[in-house]
Order: sequence, then C-alpha cells, then structure tokens
Amino acid sequence: MDHNTAPGGDDLLDFVNQKLFPYLHVLKDKASDNPNTIEYKIGEIFGEIKNRIQSVYNLREIIDHIDELRFASQTQKHELSHLYEAKIKNMGNAGRNGGEYYTPRPLIRAIVTVTAPKLGETICDPAVGSGGFLCESFDHLRAQNPQRTTAQDRTLQERTFYGKEKKSLAYVIAIVNMILHGIEAPNIIHTNTLAENLADVQERDRFDNIVANPPFGGKERKEVQQNFPIRTGETAFLFLQHFTKILKAAGRAGVVIKNTFLSNTDNASVSLRQKLLEKCNLHTVLDCPGARSSARRTRRKPAFDYPSFALPRAFFLWWRPLRPCTSESRGWLSRFRGFNSRHIFSVE
Repeated sequence: MDHNTAPGGDDLLDFVNQKLFPYLHVLKDKASDNPNTIEYKIGEIFGEIKNRIQSVYNLREIIDHIDELRFASQTQKHELSHLYEAKIKNMGNAGRNGGEYYTPRPLIRAIVTVTAPKLGETICDPAVGSGGFLCESFDHLRAQNPQRTTAQDRTLQERTFYGKEKKSLAYVIAIVNMILHGIEAPNIIHTNTLAENLADVQERDRFDNIVANPPFGGKERKEVQQNFPIRTGETAFLFLQHFTKILKAAGRAGVVIKNTFLSNTDNASVSLRQKLLEKCNLHTVLDCPGARSSARRTRRKPAFDYPSFALPRAFFLWWRPLRPCTSESRGWLSRFRGFNSRHIFSVE
C-alpha cells in the first residue's frame, strides 16, 4: 500500500462509506442473472452490513493489518477460516449471542460423521446459524473423496449444500464462513424457515441429509404455528417437524434438541416423541453435557468440551425416516416416554 497516495482522515471514511460499500453492494445487481456466483454473494453481504468504525485511526490500523494478510494458497485460506470461526466463538464468550451462531465443532463433527453424507447427496441446515454444519460437511466430503473429477467438484460447489437463516447477522456470518472454507457461492437464503407451510413441501424440496442445531426457547406467532400439524409456540419443536418433512425417504438426519424434549408432558412434546418413533427410524438419542462446570462437579472429562456460553444441556437425535411401526417400536415408545430406553446414552 502506498501511504502517500492512500486516502486518510475524513477522506478515508467517505471513501469506505460512500464508494467502497455501495460499489460492493451493487455487485448483487450486476450478477442478478446468476446468483450462484461469489460476486452475487459479496453483494448480498454488503447489502446487510454497514461500516461501524467511525474512528479514522482505528480504520487505518485495521486496513494496514489486513493489507499484511495473504490469501494466495489454500493453506492461508484455511488458516483464515479457523481464525474467523474463533472470532465467532469469542462472540459467545463475550455474552453477545454467540451460542445462537456457533455450535462447538466437536459436536458438529460427531453429527456429520454418523450421518455420513456421500458425494452427490444434498445436505441442508434449515437453521444455518454460522454455517458450521455445512462447512464441516464440506470438509468431510473432500476428505472422503480426494480424487474428484471436475464435474464432482462442480456438484460439490453448486448442488450439495443448502441452508436458511432468519437473522441478518447470522446470515452474513454463514456466507462469509462458507466462502472462507472454500464454498464459493453458498446456497443460503435469508428467510424464516418456519414461515413455510409444510403442506406445500414437494419431493423436489426434500434433502438426503439434515444437520442442524435449531434455536431453543424461541416463540413463534400463531399464524406461523398454523403451518404445522402439531401446534406449539416452541421454535425447536416446530423445526423438528420441519426436519422430518423435508427429509427424503432414504435420508439421514442428525440434530440437536433441548433436553426437556424427553420430559415435557404437554401435548406437542408427547406427539412429537410419538411421531419420531412411529413414523421415523430413530436411531439414537445422545445426552450431551452442559457447561464445563458440570464436568468439574462430576470429575469426568466431557466428550464435548463446551465453552462457558455453550448450549444448555441438550440431546442429539439421529434418525432415518419412514419406518413402519412394529411391535418392537411400540414397546420402545413406552420406554421412550419413560426416558428409560437403551437407545438413550449419556456422554458426560
């Protein structure tokens, strides 16, 4: 960078706010004929964010540091992606809703490993957050298929990963995270997944793999609840119904759900548990540990070392759809209601 000709003072702020950001935002309009391009996604990103750095000195210092970075090799890009995810994680440690955007990578990796996505299959996270599940799935598929053809690489880039996110900040974080991991034009839509009517879901709308950590404790409006056969205001339970609906008949799903799902006695919780057992091939309910403090109390090392902001105590559900109800599953249903099933494990 030539510091003699580079803008400084108020000129620098004017350049960033009035020229640079608007120029990058317009890239979306210029690439509107082909949204599956990195130009379109960059335009989307800069349509959602604004420059909040109003100190010229801070802005100049940041630019100087960024100018020292190099992105020529895949290794350098990989290091940057890890740095970016570390920053997302630190948002939670600072008490800034990081748990909403970030799921601990060991838990993500375990879910992706057991669902075992294959090259050519579609993978969807309808509550995409920071995009961690899709990034890990991308890494998994590349590691499993080191000798890929050009056509397979194109499929991996353009027709494999899909996601939806309601909140603007998480939406931008997910797109940037996926681009840094090597997914050049993420198929992420900025929308409320739960606003979709399940009755309108067709076969073309279904996916081979669902991996997700939906938000806990939220409440949806009455008109949104009308889109679901089992009415409830709890967003996690609405998402669970959405997952089962958009999963293909031979697909696999691995999702995180709040721990009260097993103990709640309200009609919605009971109906959802019954649906998972009678309409789906529920494989495993894995009891995940809570924060580190619980691990200290038990003096046992947790399988997933969550940061202090982490998920509340939760369960990981893994299932396949459409198994006929048998006498065995009916017996398991009664055990499931009593939280006594041999299929429920604790990793704490």
